[in-house]
Amino acid sequence: MVKVVEVKALPDFRLHVRFEDGIEGEVDLSSLAGRGVFRIWEDEPGFSAACVGSGGEVEWSEEVAICPDSLYLRITGKTPAQLFPNIEEISLGA
Repeated sequence: MVKVVEVKALPDFRLHVRFEDGIEGEVDLSSLAGRGVFRIWEDEPGFSAACVGSGGEVEWSEEVAICPDSLYLRITGKTPAQLFPNIEEISLGA
């Protein structure tokens, strides 16, 4: 897992994120705004409360956070297999 070390909320539900490995970029989260637990963002001030959590995630409250891995994948365009090369694919046969 690559941890977030800095986050800045931008207009239109976007974040600028910097990771511990120096990678940084913007991610658009507008598709999540107002949905489910992300109702906390129904206004820009709610979204602007973004901060780095103790585990390197981006959080808005104890109940609302986004995993740093998902942000890293979106910013870099990498696949989960590229980020986690030792992960095994398991077919559940369902």
